[in-house]
Amino acid sequence: MPIIKISMYPGRSKSQKDEFANMVSQAAMNILKAKKSDIIIVFEENDKNNWYFAKN
Repeated sequence: MPIIKISMYPGRSKSQKDEFANMVSQAAMNILKAKKSDIIIVFEENDKNNWYFAKN
């Protein structure tokens, strides 16, 4: 059973997350040969202040 975690900034609509989850699920079904009913998508929304990016 694939559990796919997606971390992102808050602000996307439910319909955007649904569309993205459907596309990721399709990829998991095709590549991993998983059944759609076995795929779990978890969205983790973290404020931009909680992210750090190293700069060159």
